[in-house]
Amino acid sequence: MSDQTWTVFLSGEIHTDWREQIENGIVDAGLPVRLVSPVTDHDASDDCGVNILGNEEDNFWKDHKGAKVNAIRTRTLIERSDIVVVRFGDKYRQWNAAFDAGYAAALGKPLITMHDESLTHPLKEVDGAALATTETPQQVVKILNYAINGKLG
Repeated sequence: MSDQTWTVFLSGEIHTDWREQIENGIVDAGLPVRLVSPVTDHDASDDCGVNILGNEEDNFWKDHKGAKVNAIRTRTLIERSDIVVVRFGDKYRQWNAAFDAGYAAALGKPLITMHDESLTHPLKEVDGAALATTETPQQVVKILNYAINGKLG
């Protein structure tokens, strides 16, 4: 199966370098993987709806527009992905990441979750839908290597 390029969607928190760590691990391992993500520029993600479709006085409608515009990208990329990885950080509640995990699970996409041990209980339902639950980007890279090449190490 290593003759194909795998598309991996990376969802979740945007305040650490976990995406870069996975990307570097993939390059180091020589894996045929294309990484895709939602928009990770927080301000752009929040403001895309009003910047494109017009201002809103009420923050509810501002967020509503932004969520729908962002969903065009997110849903399309999840649907086209071979594997979905969702990272939950401990600083912010990532409802969008939980939604992405549920959407991927509903589509039958192989799902890998990543979070600290302290989030195991709050994320038990999300982890229950995942095929693997990891704590580090390196574990994600090892799973990808095994899934693609069928080998350990």
